[in-house]
Amino acid sequence: MTVSFNYSLDFKHVAVSVLAVFALSACADKPPASNPEALRAYQENNDPLEPWNRSMMQLDQGLDTVFFNPVVGVYQILIPEPGRQGVTNAFRNFRAPITLVNDVLQGEGDRANTTLGRFLINSTIGLFGLFDVAGRWGLPYHSEDLGQTLATWGVGEGPYLYVPILGPSGGRDLAGYAVDNMGIDAMAWVGRADNPFWWQIAYFGALAVDAKSNAGPTLDELKASSIDYYAALRTAYRQNRAQNIRNGAAAPPPAFDDYDDEDGDGDPFSSLPTNDQPEQTALRPDAGEIDQGVSQ
Repeated sequence: MTVSFNYSLDFKHVAVSVLAVFALSACADKPPASNPEALRAYQENNDPLEPWNRSMMQLDQGLDTVFFNPVVGVYQILIPEPGRQGVTNAFRNFRAPITLVNDVLQGEGDRANTTLGRFLINSTIGLFGLFDVAGRWGLPYHSEDLGQTLATWGVGEGPYLYVPILGPSGGRDLAGYAVDNMGIDAMAWVGRADNPFWWQIAYFGALAVDAKSNAGPTLDELKASSIDYYAALRTAYRQNRAQNIRNGAAAPPPAFDDYDDEDGDGDPFSSLPTNDQPEQTALRPDAGEIDQGVSQ
């Protein structure tokens, strides 16, 4: 039984319109210019939809409670850790074309060769990716996506977004995720090739279970150590994405513009004490007391 395309399209339009109305109504108020500290924090967070995002996070946590956590629990009971690692390896291998395409788009020839070599070795000797033979042979795993590629091309991250099931994201990364998974992912194309719709649901559902199983301990630790889990997760996500975009390289040093220039002379360090200033205190060796004003 098939559903009318027009009906499906109209439903999507209505759903998108409703979501847009709720999103606009949930915008965080921008602080006035008279409050520079709050305004700076607002700009650094880059989270104009924070009320909406927090509600989406609560929805996601509800989905985890009623569905994903029980499924992940059963999955971890039935499949021992080596088997779960094999599932993760297989998903990484299935999605290697996404990494390969973005390696090429970023001009990373060596990393593209590594990705291609891993795919060929693990798809054959590694039994369709269940075993990471290439990693043992000196071809380490790495991942790339269109969001990272757009970042290397100078595209800004856009506003922070929290998407149920997918988790933290941003305007740039969410658009890249859609293109990667609908246009490059080989398994998505298999699902559209005269296969029932449940094929794609099963594939992306299993992918979500595997991701939540792997990330669960880290997220639990972050939640337990955070006063505001939402803000902590937002910060952790951005730090992780920035490191991935740099391919693991160290972050560049901050610009001097980020320091306060208290006296306005253009030198952020001019207000610090120098070594040629006279000593004001000294330790008396015989009594072990502090003598004030020794230089007098």
